[in-house]
Amino acid sequence: MVSGFVSLVIFFLALGMMIFVHELGHFIAARWAKIEVEEFGFGLPSYKLATLFKWQGTEFTIHALPLGGFIRPKGENDPNVPGGLASANPWKRLVVLFAGPLMNLITAVIVFSILIASEGVPVPGKIEIGTVAENSPAQQAGMQDGDILLAIDGESVTEVSPAVALIRENLDQPVELLIERNGEQITLIATPLSSRTAQEGALGIALTYPTRPATLVESVTGGVTVTSIQAATIVYLPIALIQGAIAPDQARFIGFKGIYDLFNYSVEEDVTSRQEVTETQSSGGSAPRPTNYTLNLIGVLSITLGVFNLFPIPALDGGRILFTLPEILFRKRIPMEWENTVNGIAMLLLIGLMIFVNVMDFVNPAQLIP
Repeated sequence: MVSGFVSLVIFFLALGMMIFVHELGHFIAARWAKIEVEEFGFGLPSYKLATLFKWQGTEFTIHALPLGGFIRPKGENDPNVPGGLASANPWKRLVVLFAGPLMNLITAVIVFSILIASEGVPVPGKIEIGTVAENSPAQQAGMQDGDILLAIDGESVTEVSPAVALIRENLDQPVELLIERNGEQITLIATPLSSRTAQEGALGIALTYPTRPATLVESVTGGVTVTSIQAATIVYLPIALIQGAIAPDQARFIGFKGIYDLFNYSVEEDVTSRQEVTETQSSGGSAPRPTNYTLNLIGVLSITLGVFNLFPIPALDGGRILFTLPEILFRKRIPMEWENTVNGIAMLLLIGLMIFVNVMDFVNPAQLIP
């Protein structure tokens, strides 16, 4: 069991890194656009502990709340300040605003590319038993992680979907499973149970494909694909909720406690799986692949942070981009006083929503962990 302290440290480091990367994107884009940045702060804006150094007019500081970072561009809300953000060309402002979310998405691509490179590319044609649940019918029958499933009741299986269908056709009936382990074929008898939930699985096994090492191109392409699919899923969530395609609980916000719970579960699972791999290898057995839930969670949260900030909500990057579009399309700028007022009200509403979400994390926590 991993201590809560270790999970808490990883949680703060990961969350801080995602926020820092977001602000770094804004900073790099501002420097490119020749917009002066007065301060790059490490930590959330609060009490300034120290100034680390100054570089080309930017003061690099450390703040008391050690989570992420922020930038303070010159003239952020005043178009009358030369060399400031608000007085810059609208296209440059658009690039600066978009750069933060873009950095989060790039981070996700890197994370998923690393995962694909480490886990390999699935090779269809053989079905591998990824995991066997404790006290499941599969475990009681003698099935082990890493076994290759060759046939079910004498019918050869090479794809996951037909294998799952065969198992479901034989609920509460003994089935003959032909497996391969360390080059030897073994026949086992197991009974898929209808009493087990869909999440548990009738046999209690996770079916997957064996893998081969991924090339650099496959890793990066896969990282881009996974990030794109996840981002599209997040964008579609409000539509799916309105259409009734998903239940409200599946699209609810979670606060810091909910995110920490996910990190705590992921870290514990990753550590436990690596301990099991070490023990299996030391006993000469075929070790299953260790899980990478924590890295996967960091990738998903990076996408969520990037996409959510692009939603056209005032006070977020997407809302500020929305205010920039009329100037680009119609060459007429929305008065800065209106923009500041709307952003200020929206920020208060967002803070209120954040407080509500974090309270609900304790009062009525979402069922996030299996």
